[in-house]
Amino acid sequence: MKTPTRLAPLIEDGIVDEVIRQLMSGKEATVYVVRCGEEIRCAKVYKEANKRSFRQSVDYTEGRKVKSSRQARAMAKGSKYGKQAQEEAWQSAEVDALYRLAAAGVSVPTPYQFYEGVLIMDLVTDAAGNAAPRLNDVVFTAEEARQHHQSLLKEVVRMLCAGIVHGDLSEFNILLSAHGPIIIDLPQAVDAAGNNHAMSMLERDVRNLADFFGQFAPELLSTQYGKEIWALYAHGALTPETVLTGQFKQDNKPVDLKSVVRVIDAVRDDEAKKQMRLAEAKAALPKPKRF
Repeated sequence: MKTPTRLAPLIEDGIVDEVIRQLMSGKEATVYVVRCGEEIRCAKVYKEANKRSFRQSVDYTEGRKVKSSRQARAMAKGSKYGKQAQEEAWQSAEVDALYRLAAAGVSVPTPYQFYEGVLIMDLVTDAAGNAAPRLNDVVFTAEEARQHHQSLLKEVVRMLCAGIVHGDLSEFNILLSAHGPIIIDLPQAVDAAGNNHAMSMLERDVRNLADFFGQFAPELLSTQYGKEIWALYAHGALTPETVLTGQFKQDNKPVDLKSVVRVIDAVRDDEAKKQMRLAEAKAALPKPKRF
């Protein structure tokens, strides 16, 4: 096929030897099947911001680190350089997440290189060696649905233990490979500890899984894995080996406001005493001589 403009630099620099065909075009990128030496891989070409249907919401970018304070200021001002830096940060977020998750043993495509806004990674295939289908293109038996649902819950837990929430997980960005489900599309992934929306995003991700697989195994629709997973994570009790029940009991006990106020007052008193000791110590220091 004719070489896409965005892939021409990779061919010129010997990173890609041949563009075989277009695999798919989504809301944020177009993916091509390419040949790199003897290996068949895929190249994800990110669309320009004004051509994407998926917008960079502050809900997703909150808590993300940037390379320098200059970039942070430019991004806050919305200057031309800031918009370019914001776009680069959005794209590199997926690369960073893929490397981090692959190292944690999460089922994601293996990333190889990120060059000129193009991500080279594994081509996920089915048992016949063809490009793997997305979950929404497959019909499951009730037992298959239960198995894949449990498998993906484990992946969600591994991701969270690695400090990442997918943020847009659904049947449209999970591939069914010869070895099981593979999670894709991570530019909107958020830092679990640094994003105030991480909890609601994780619960939504898990609910999407239950809603999809619940079409084939209806009992999954009444599970509360999302709330259970986050509660365990928040209490430092979540590990990749944690056995989940799908049940969650909300703690509806009223908050003891008097106890909270007492704790706050005690902290304030301690801080006041600390400042007083510092002031006394400073006053006791010998005054510098004047000449």
